[in-house]
Amino acid sequence: MRKINAMLPFLAIAGFVGFLSFGAATAQQTKEKVDPQQFARGAKAWAKTCARCHNMRSAQDNSDEEWHVDVTHMRVRGNIPGDVARDIEAFLRASNK
Repeated sequence: MRKINAMLPFLAIAGFVGFLSFGAATAQQTKEKVDPQQFARGAKAWAKTCARCHNMRSAQDNSDEEWHVDVTHMRVRGNIPGDVARDIEAFLRASNK
C-alpha cells in the first residue's frame, strides 16, 4: 500500500501531461480536414468502444467542445488509448456538422 501511495504524485503528473498533449492534438484537428482513414477508424472505434457501456447517440447531439470534454473524460475513465480517442473525436467532430 505504501508503494501505491508513494507513486500517486507521479501518476497524477503523468496523467496531466498526457491530458495536455491530447488537448493540443485535438485543438489542431479542428483547423484541418479530417483524414478519411481517421474518420473510418473513429467510426469503428466509437461503435465498438463506446457502445459497450452507452446507448449510441447521434454525433449531432453535442458540439465540438462538448465532444472534446466527453472524449477526454472517457479516455481517462475508460482507459482508451490516445490515438483511438483522437480518432473517435475526429469522427464525432466531422459528423456533427
